Amino acid sequence: MKLVIDARYTRITHHDGISRYTAGLIASASKLADVTMLINDTRQLAMLPEVPYLKVSAPTSVLEPLVALQINKLKPDVVFSPMQTMGTIGRKFPVILTLHDLIYYAHPHAPKFLPAPIRAGWFLFHQVYWPQRFLLNRADAVATVSNTTADLMRQHRLTKKRIGLVSNAPSGNFARRNPAEQPKKTLLYMGSFMEYKNVETLLRGMEYLPEFELHLLSGINGQRREELVEQIPEGASVVFHNGVSDDEYEQLLSECTALVTLSREEGYGLPLVEAMSMGTPVVVTDMPIFKEVAQDAALYAHPDDAQEFAAQVRKLGERSVWDDYSRRAVQRAEFYSWERSAQQLLDLAEYVSDHK
Repeated sequence: MKLVIDARYTRITHHDGISRYTAGLIASASKLADVTMLINDTRQLAMLPEVPYLKVSAPTSVLEPLVALQINKLKPDVVFSPMQTMGTIGRKFPVILTLHDLIYYAHPHAPKFLPAPIRAGWFLFHQVYWPQRFLLNRADAVATVSNTTADLMRQHRLTKKRIGLVSNAPSGNFARRNPAEQPKKTLLYMGSFMEYKNVETLLRGMEYLPEFELHLLSGINGQRREELVEQIPEGASVVFHNGVSDDEYEQLLSECTALVTLSREEGYGLPLVEAMSMGTPVVVTDMPIFKEVAQDAALYAHPDDAQEFAAQVRKLGERSVWDDYSRRAVQRAEFYSWERSAQQLLDLAEYVSDHK
């Protein structure tokens, strides 16, 4: 099969979620099929596997609605985009578009760092479902990363097309940590600081965990940091890293007691799987997507209950409990791999090719 994968959302210097998802799929799918990737900047190649590529216009270009005219020359069997916004006018190939989650229908406010006109458009787009339906129904099939999101898509009738699962998976080394070493009294949060991520409850929970230190790993702007600093209880120990390298992240995961998040919405929760693959327990929000991803390998808390969160963390202070959840984590994480995800993509592509 000649499969074209849209890699134009790949970052230049570091991966974000979509960028890492794309690179992981390309690396494994290229072992199963004839893969060509689309880029719009040759600097993206440093972040991508060495496979054939075609340079086309950027996804933010005014030419995006007609990008299919540039892709037609490849004569692909199927084109896969990790987003739902890829232009399809004039296409001569089947296409699979992707919707990762429905977070912004519940939390429609865009990140504050975006320009005001974009934030306004973002907000308006997520007030009704018909624009999303229009985007998705242009596809021959729609991919998503979780059964939870697939169920929500069906509930809101977002597409008439086949919905297929193409899961996320951990990238990098994430080598199994030494289970004999005593975990440090540290907790890690890896994720953005948007309001729906609910970092405030994590901070409140530290009032009940004086023996622990919470590490906030992601980059954060000055205003948001000041807002969160004001929420830190007196005497609580909180460290802002403002971004860490992959090596630093893996080192911190290999030493800590747990990775924690009380996010109110997620499309998947990749940091959970990254942590679990190393044998690091996770304490997370009691909600469907995390239960799908982690099942009985996680400890769960209500997103508004700081004391319940703290109580779940304290359970891991007992070594036998920590060992038990560490073993569960490794076993559950084995369910997710880029090889498995690539096969899911190829299965969906075969379906699309057979039904074109």
